Amino acid sequence: MRYLKSWLPVLLWMGFIFWMSTGTFSSQNTSRIIGPLVALLIPSVSQHEIDLIHGVIRKAGHVGEYFILGILLFRAFRRSSDRRQDLRWAGYSFIIVAGFAAGDEYHQSFVATRTASLIDVCLDISGGLLAQVVCILWYHRRRANNNQY
Repeated sequence: MRYLKSWLPVLLWMGFIFWMSTGTFSSQNTSRIIGPLVALLIPSVSQHEIDLIHGVIRKAGHVGEYFILGILLFRAFRRSSDRRQDLRWAGYSFIIVAGFAAGDEYHQSFVATRTASLIDVCLDISGGLLAQVVCILWYHRRRANNNQY
């Protein structure tokens, strides 16, 4: 049961990322939602600015998706181990994030309304790397606080 509780969120999140890579979430489709929403919130915004904001939101989505995946992976490795191996957990998590990011972009190359991009892979990997830094810092701080008492 412990193994399932550790790894099920990882698998569900990977499924979510895969779903986000379908044509449903192509730039053309998300612009139909984000564009009018930005125009509603900022009435004086130009179309060029809307397009820029749309692009930034989409790229931030890459970092955010893989940041969450990185945290879930670190958590799963930590909960599946009886020994303290934070750097190893982070390393394994990073490798999986990088592999999944590359595979996800490869998948997008087969979707007519999507394009595969090395820049997106780099954004995905940076989100996963940032997650590992945060997890290690959090884990060390938590251990230091527990050792004070």
